[in-house]
Amino acid sequence: MSNKDGMNYAPKGKPNPVVKEGDFLFAAIGLDHGHIYGMCNGLIEAGATPKWVYDPDPKKVDEFCKRYPNVLAATSEDDILQDPSVQLVASAKIPSQRCDLGLKVLDHGKHYFSDKPPFTTLEQLEAARKKTAETGLKWAVYYSERLHVESAVFAGQLIKEGAIGRVVHVIGTGPHRSNVKSRPEWFFQKEHYGGILCDIGSHQIEQFLYYANAKDAKVLHSKVGNYKHKDYPGLEDFGDATLLADNGATHYFRVDWLTPDGLGTWGDGRVLILGTDGYIEVRKYIDIARDQNGDHLYLVNHQGEKHYVLSGQVGFPYFGELILDILNGTENAMTQEHVFKAAELCLIAQKQAIRVEE
Repeated sequence: MSNKDGMNYAPKGKPNPVVKEGDFLFAAIGLDHGHIYGMCNGLIEAGATPKWVYDPDPKKVDEFCKRYPNVLAATSEDDILQDPSVQLVASAKIPSQRCDLGLKVLDHGKHYFSDKPPFTTLEQLEAARKKTAETGLKWAVYYSERLHVESAVFAGQLIKEGAIGRVVHVIGTGPHRSNVKSRPEWFFQKEHYGGILCDIGSHQIEQFLYYANAKDAKVLHSKVGNYKHKDYPGLEDFGDATLLADNGATHYFRVDWLTPDGLGTWGDGRVLILGTDGYIEVRKYIDIARDQNGDHLYLVNHQGEKHYVLSGQVGFPYFGELILDILNGTENAMTQEHVFKAAELCLIAQKQAIRVEE
């Protein structure tokens, strides 16, 4: 499910098509992050058909076409944007470039599926909000650490069933392995990746809003620093933040690029969700020193203690729901308001952050 550095994180699940082959066509533009493969896998498993791919780097295109042999290699973005049969464009371009592409995609009458973070500035976010309001098209975001992790999906199902009562607090940890020798230049340039809270912090804030059933939140405090990677002054390798939701739930999260080499995967991502009648712990990618596989969930409530091993058991309903939302004009996968609110709070946390270590 996961690899050593996370750059090619591309989960695969059981096919669960919601449309017939050829009924929903999509394309990929921008292959700068390996998340594009997770995005495409999820769509294909839900029945979508990939038609085109474009990236200025032919090596990236060749690799993509090897994975998805029936895809056509476009000579430009316009080949894709001007094709009326394409309903959605997925992109994992450099983060600072994702918004401009999304604006063009919507201007051409297509829906947009961006890797996270979708924006690196609040100005980009505002432009996207205006464009979705103007066009009525969807601007979806691949918040993979909840949407493409079966234990995280199951946690949401338990919460909806009332397994732990009302959610009052969420703790999230998002450690990642830096693996600096294999990273592209933009990874170290803050103007391109947006800062650590904007980038990998986006997963944490999105899952908090979802699990706590919150519409909005305030960023009470945030910090960033570069403790280890002094040779890369543009990189932030640590960040944390505290939030208060509009419904009274609270949140603390920590993200970092400090995963040691001895860990069997790219990061020991976890979430601890406290409710009025119990709590849940999700060990997403590994159960250290016990099980190299991920998707462990621990539930404690008034009925007792349970340990669930969920790999291959839950699936990834988001992708099928997204396709049906596009076809039916619904918002079951994720509301546009939620998509943009998670991004906004990440940008605010980043902008307000205290610098604790240069």
